[in-house]
Parts: sequence; structure tokens; C-alpha cells
Amino acid sequence: MNNILTGAAMGAALTTAGVYAPDVILAQFNFTDFTMLQTFLSAAAGSTLLVTIAQTLHLTTLPPRTPSTLTLFTTPTTGSTTTPTGFLPLYSGNILGGALLGTGMAVSGACPGTVLAQLGVGVASGRYALAGAVLGGVVWAGVGAAEGKGKGDGKRTRSDTVYEALGVSRGVLLVGLEAVLVAAIAASVKYTAASAGEQRGIPPYLAGLAIAAAQLVSMVLRGSLLGASTAFEELGGWVWGSRKYANLLFSAGMVGGAWLISQAVPALRPVTDVAISPIKSVVGGFMIVFGSRIAGGCTSGHGISGLSLMSISSFLTAAAIFGAGGLTGLLMG
Repeated sequence: MNNILTGAAMGAALTTAGVYAPDVILAQFNFTDFTMLQTFLSAAAGSTLLVTIAQTLHLTTLPPRTPSTLTLFTTPTTGSTTTPTGFLPLYSGNILGGALLGTGMAVSGACPGTVLAQLGVGVASGRYALAGAVLGGVVWAGVGAAEGKGKGDGKRTRSDTVYEALGVSRGVLLVGLEAVLVAAIAASVKYTAASAGEQRGIPPYLAGLAIAAAQLVSMVLRGSLLGASTAFEELGGWVWGSRKYANLLFSAGMVGGAWLISQAVPALRPVTDVAISPIKSVVGGFMIVFGSRIAGGCTSGHGISGLSLMSISSFLTAAAIFGAGGLTGLLMG
């Protein structure tokens, strides 16, 4: 039940913020509307503050996200597994997986979390994107996961956080990071357009706090942070004999939460339901899940939760998502 309730909070938050809508996502990646960026920065700032306070007070003991390393960029060691040969190879899965995820978002107007909200609200293209996402989960569960890609090694034998790498305390980095995020939000509000957010009557920099609130719900009810893409791997695993379902319950809650709030507040439904071809939606849907699993997380798992833990891997993944997505949006625009 906790997974369902947490998912409902996240689905409702995405719907309230409006960043689930394909036109908002596509407009961000062709740089015509910055509703998504303002919301993301606000959500990251709020979530980072909440998570750091909880960690500092020892209310949670959540580890940072470890690197996702592709075996293509590793070298064999004597007697067992493989080891990375440098910084970029160590984070190769984060960079390449994040780039694939960002490209898929610019193609389909969805990510692993927003596609579930799209299903709940009734976005037409979201159904096709979901089909591609499910296919991505099936392929990953049968091929990618079997090779151990995108999982990280789970070991804490190096500095996995930015503050460890810089040799400063978590609190010092928190102050600096929050200052940067607030300054970025202010600059974005002043110098960029966010008409999609304005049409909904909810400023994006405030709407992002709804997502941060969903993060708080997740910590209280589940003792873990938000993340959507693992559910597609779980679903794909059912084809290959695995029977996990915790994240599937979370995803079902997201669909339900998005549906409930969109029914209760019709104004939260999409202002513009852009026409995205079924083929593009399916292909993009596949890319967002397969890329997420290579990277070991998606826009929520890395982009919100991983940044909140100040994980190096998450900063790199988020940069790859927005970099590749922006380039794809410009090329397609």
C-alpha cells in the first residue's frame, strides 16, 4: 500500500506541475518554453534540502548512486570481473544511457515517469510511448540486465558524491548547491518564457515543490527515494521468469494519482495535446526505458533523487539527458 500511495503522490505532483504533458517536454528541448526546466530546478532544490536534512538528522541512511559502467569500456582483472580504466569509462553507462534517455524524451515527449501520468490523464501519444517503454523493459530484462550493465557495482570504494570528491562537508555543498539552483531558477524566470506553466495558473518554480513534497512522502512511507524506470525492468522480468512487483505497484499508483487529480481539477489536463506519430512514440518510449536502465535511473531516479544525494553519477546523467535532448530537439525542430 505504501508503494501505491507514494506513486499516487508522484503522479498527482507531475500532473499538478504540468511537466507530464508532451508539448511541455518537447518545447523545453527545442528551447521555446522553459516550464520544464523551472519545474525541474525547483523540484531538485526542494528535494535536495529535504533529503540532506533527513540524512543529517539520521532519519534516513540512503547511499549515493554508484556509477553505471558499460563493460565495453572496462578491462578484465585477474580472476574475476572487470574494472574501469578511467573517469569517463567508469561513468560510461550514466553518460551514454542518459544521452539515449534524453534523445527518447525529445522524440516521444515522455520519460519513464511522465508516460505513466500521461496514461492516467489520457494523453493519446502516451499510450504508444508506454508500449515502447514496456518493450524496452522486456529487452533490458532479458539482455541488458543479464550482462550487468547499468547497475553500478554497489561498492563504496571511491568518492561517489560531489562533496566527497571536493573534500568538503555535505552541509557546505548544500549551501552552495541551493544557492546555484535558486540563482538558476531566478535567471530562468527572468530571461526565459514559461507560457505553458502560466496557462495553468501555477508558476513552474512553485509547481516543482509539489514534486519535492512527493519525495517527502516517499521517504516517510517507503524509506526510499523516487524513481520510475525500475518498474519497467520489473515488468519485463515477468516475461523472463522474475516475479518482482514493488515498483509496479508504485507505477500503478502514479497512473491512479494522475487520473484522480485530473478528474478533480479538469484545468490540470493538457492545454495542447500535440500530435506525435505512433512510430515516434513507440521508438522514443523504447529509448527512454532502455537508456534509463543503462544509466541506472531516469529523470526522477537520477535527476531528482540522485541529485538530492549529491551523487556524481546523477549529475553526469542529468547533464547527458538535457544535453542530448536539447541537441535532438534542435535537430528535429
